[in-house]
Amino acid sequence: MAVPSYATGPERVWYYVFRVICALIFLFLVGPLLVIIPLSFNAEPYFTFTEAMLTFQPDGYSLRWYEDFFTSSAWLGAIRNSILIAIASTLLATVLGTIAALGLSSRYMPFRNTIMALMISPLVVPLIISGAAMFFFFSRIGLSQTYLGVILAHTALGIPFVVITVTATLSSFDHSLTRAAASLGANPTRTFFKVILPLVTPGVVSGALFAFITSFDEVVVVLFVSGPEQRTIPIQMWSGIREEISPTILAVATMMVLLSILLLTTLELLRRRSERMRGLSPG
Repeated sequence: MAVPSYATGPERVWYYVFRVICALIFLFLVGPLLVIIPLSFNAEPYFTFTEAMLTFQPDGYSLRWYEDFFTSSAWLGAIRNSILIAIASTLLATVLGTIAALGLSSRYMPFRNTIMALMISPLVVPLIISGAAMFFFFSRIGLSQTYLGVILAHTALGIPFVVITVTATLSSFDHSLTRAAASLGANPTRTFFKVILPLVTPGVVSGALFAFITSFDEVVVVLFVSGPEQRTIPIQMWSGIREEISPTILAVATMMVLLSILLLTTLELLRRRSERMRGLSPG
């Protein structure tokens, strides 16, 4: 948006200063990510820019670290575990979180605010405390160092995101639609699948994507509850930094950044679709 023609001198100065501040904040937030991406194509096993890279010589760039990732059994096993655990925990978190949000949206729900605070408490409790608590609890019931234990741990971390997004969608839900469906003879199950679910689907999918990202990137809780067989991508990266300094980590980080951008773009598209469906923005 250009500077209005009626703007005074100080307003014009603030217009440009404000944009410079925004650009600096944006650079501060994404600068480290922008450094990782070109370094992942470094032909040398260094974490710094070589002279060949800085002078844009073709032999300074290589896909060797991406090749190392796709030919390493340790990395492929880690990504298989990450995808398996993320999908399973996302499905569980989505179902349980959606049911919880529907219950909390009812005006007849007692202690609704207290229950809501408890449901989203994993977001504010430090992960190291959650990880330690899950470790002692899962150890007692035999779920420590098992796939099921990691999936349940990530489910607990993903449910708050689903509850928040679905609850936000339901806050503008027109409950007269359900009464209209009931007056036309639809039972609660048919009303849910034909009326409620289509309207809250953008919120459900948004929550599911947040739960997937949380599980895919999570490292602290996995350190407590997983064993050698449940090694995920973040754990493999953590081990790679501690045991062997290899730029393969940069290639993996670049792919995870691209995956996060793809998922966030999907979230934004879903948010706009949800606003259009609720009549909050023009179609």
